[in-house]
Amino acid sequence: MLNIQLKPREDRRLRAGHLWVYSNEIVAPPNFAKLTPGTLCRVLDARAKPLGTGYINPHTLICLRLLTGDITAEIDADWFARRLNAALALRARLYPTPHYRLVFGEADGLPGLVIDRYDDVLAVQITTAGMELLKPALLEALKIVLKPRGILISNDLAMRETEGLPQIDEVIGEVPDEIAIIESGLHFRVPLAGGQKTGWFYDQRHNRDRFAAYARGGRLLDVFSYAGGWALRGLQAGASAAICLDSSAPALAAAQASAKANDLTVETRQGEAMDLLRELKAEGQRFETVVVDPPALIKRKRDHEKGLEHYAALNRAAMQVMSADGILIACSCSHHLEPAELQRVLLREARKLDRRLQILETGAQGADHPVHPAIPETRYLKALVARVF
Repeated sequence: MLNIQLKPREDRRLRAGHLWVYSNEIVAPPNFAKLTPGTLCRVLDARAKPLGTGYINPHTLICLRLLTGDITAEIDADWFARRLNAALALRARLYPTPHYRLVFGEADGLPGLVIDRYDDVLAVQITTAGMELLKPALLEALKIVLKPRGILISNDLAMRETEGLPQIDEVIGEVPDEIAIIESGLHFRVPLAGGQKTGWFYDQRHNRDRFAAYARGGRLLDVFSYAGGWALRGLQAGASAAICLDSSAPALAAAQASAKANDLTVETRQGEAMDLLRELKAEGQRFETVVVDPPALIKRKRDHEKGLEHYAALNRAAMQVMSADGILIACSCSHHLEPAELQRVLLREARKLDRRLQILETGAQGADHPVHPAIPETRYLKALVARVF
């Protein structure tokens, strides 16, 4: 196996528990650029002391990801099965039905891998060349541990392009276009083929559990609704009506199908969020609860200022369709946006509208998206519940 040695003092991050090594932190071996992306390697510090086993991509900024601190480990199906069983043990303890994020990358010791479970169907994302090369062992382990009916490998990801990987989806076994899940007693229809990411936003489940009750007794607006998770949970909690806004027609169709399956009624509008919010304002519509849950608007540090203004514009537009005393649930899945920054944005926009703001609760990603304490990048989701009056 290839040895990769770090420069002096560049082992500190790994020794603290992080799993990444950057390209300027290694001593590049001969013909480094010609290495097959994803090649397994032993990782050594500057004094040649072993740090573990990982995989390397000579063409990316994060050039090495550590898989294990064991330099003698065989990264085979048995190794994957042990990691999968450890991840499964947590989720089985937390959730009464087999619907959850089973693997959350580095936090579960499997960098470059995300797996969502829908009972006997798995939605998989492989984001690195190293995990792609290990896919045969991974698939063998999944069959041993879970015996899935079908596996959807969703490869339509920009990060795969960075890693030099094709963006072509793969289906193994039987994968339906749509699948049913249960969340807090509600039946949801989740689009898999053509859906967003891995199908369902499990990361917001705990926040929906906690915050849906704020919608009780009033009208609810779900901005970036996808398949209507917030809207339907709000109706379940006693909202008098709900409107879903999303740019995706299939997502809104799934929201309608889910509403029908639960004998609920939801209105849907397709279009860009800002356009639809302006439309609602012009109609004089007002809502007691508004949820703003956009996709990541700050994907890179250099996008920070532009993304921050986008969050500001969205939440200002949301406040303009709120009742005189309403609840705003403002979310961000951008790792590069700190909770305090989101709070400052909400306060600033409320003041511009001559309204007061109170922060009532805060939320984060659910426990099936655990945070690795040495890897701040695994802490990404934040939600603020604010009274705007």
